[in-house]
Amino acid sequence: MRYFSTRDNTRHVSGAEAIVRGQAPDGGLYVPESFPAISGEELAKLVPLSYADLAFCVTKLYLPEFADEEIYEFTKQSYGDNFSSPEIAPLRSLNEDTSVLELWHGPTCAFKDMALQYLPRLLAGSLKKTGETKEVCILAATSGDTGKAALEGFADVDGTRILVFYPRDGVSDIQKLQMISQTGGNVRVCSVNGNFDDTQTAVKAIFGDALLRDELERSGKFLSSANSINWGRLLPQIVYYLYAYTSLTRRGKIALGDKVNFCVPTGNFGNILAGYIAKEMGVPIGKLICASNSNKVLTDFLAKGVYDKRRELVLTASPSMDILISSNLERLLYFTGGRDGNLIKELMAKLNKSGKYEVDENIRAAIGGTFIGGYNDDERTKTTIKDTFREYGYLVDPHTAVGLGVLNDIRRDTELDGHTVAVSAASAYKFCETVLDAFGEDCPDDVPMRFERLSKLTGTLIPEPLAELADKAVRFTDTIEKDEVREYVWQYTR
Repeated sequence: MRYFSTRDNTRHVSGAEAIVRGQAPDGGLYVPESFPAISGEELAKLVPLSYADLAFCVTKLYLPEFADEEIYEFTKQSYGDNFSSPEIAPLRSLNEDTSVLELWHGPTCAFKDMALQYLPRLLAGSLKKTGETKEVCILAATSGDTGKAALEGFADVDGTRILVFYPRDGVSDIQKLQMISQTGGNVRVCSVNGNFDDTQTAVKAIFGDALLRDELERSGKFLSSANSINWGRLLPQIVYYLYAYTSLTRRGKIALGDKVNFCVPTGNFGNILAGYIAKEMGVPIGKLICASNSNKVLTDFLAKGVYDKRRELVLTASPSMDILISSNLERLLYFTGGRDGNLIKELMAKLNKSGKYEVDENIRAAIGGTFIGGYNDDERTKTTIKDTFREYGYLVDPHTAVGLGVLNDIRRDTELDGHTVAVSAASAYKFCETVLDAFGEDCPDDVPMRFERLSKLTGTLIPEPLAELADKAVRFTDTIEKDEVREYVWQYTR
């Protein structure tokens, strides 16, 4: 399997090289040359498999340079006792037409664990496969959950160090506490004065900085990414779409071959893109519902074919979706635009120069055949949290509530055939302030008291990784300007 940059389909690398590099030198994102097909007969054989075994089956299709024994070991180590549910990604039924896929049973209580418990092992194996002996310096920009999940995954991993940047006022209190109290001798966390797009843009620019890259090479180091721009982040996310489908089949909710829709709260577009790839591989997926908060740049793009980031970023109750530059959309444009690297290079240049681009009717039609867009503001999100608990006794976080609210809107306004799975991104306890407010309750300043109040109110258990936060010391307090990110990286990595 060869991998190409979205901006240059004349040069290729192996899957291991794509994972090691993270982002292509030309600023593009690595993509596989094709999507391995899963036939109906093969899908039937996957139905009884565990999550780890399913991850093995998917991974080996995309990384043929690895021996089956290597991949099997990676998956068994990644999906086991480190998750609080033996199913890893349990499916909860709300009603006959709707299920919720819980992706927050990992060590940081967010869906990013689904990939970031796997990526360190994939990266370690890829380093050996490529013969790379230099120390790898992992950079990540986070809007909340990626940072903690990446820190947790790479903490004290030999041959690596990791540096995470987050927008100072753009994450929840608990997301921040999770990051700044992270243990590990090879980790560092720093906040940036600015929003997530400022932070992400500064970090992405570093990967295209040839001078810094050469300086690091001379000091025996190189950069890689833990964000979803890295194929090693995106690949594991394909698995849970397939697992949700096989789970529904095992439970008799659907017959094998029936189409299932997925509603995905979306920011950087990696999560929902993994669903698109699963569909292209042959998983019977109907519609992919792209749910946004008030930063509805994706909703507008899906409606009009114009991507326009020239708007003020709104800080919302669903901070992990407070994004105006959805990096993984570039991959979808490549897939639906004839895999034309020159076209993608042109579109991204327009976005960088003028803040907008427009796609042609062919791309719009290709995307519109699968994707539906919608958005909810904070008021509607809180109403959905309260209504979902009142109607089903089921507690959701603000991001999941955005998805469920949009799903309700779409069902009200259009015909949506088949069963729909709402992808649940995080534990509600990571966003106590918003969830308690949705129930008309005050939020205590003391974090453990927040957890206790929400637990008593809803009769739900406090996730153990979050309950342990009260005993952790703050380790990282640095704050810098966005134009100081490069120097901070150089000082940390040298």
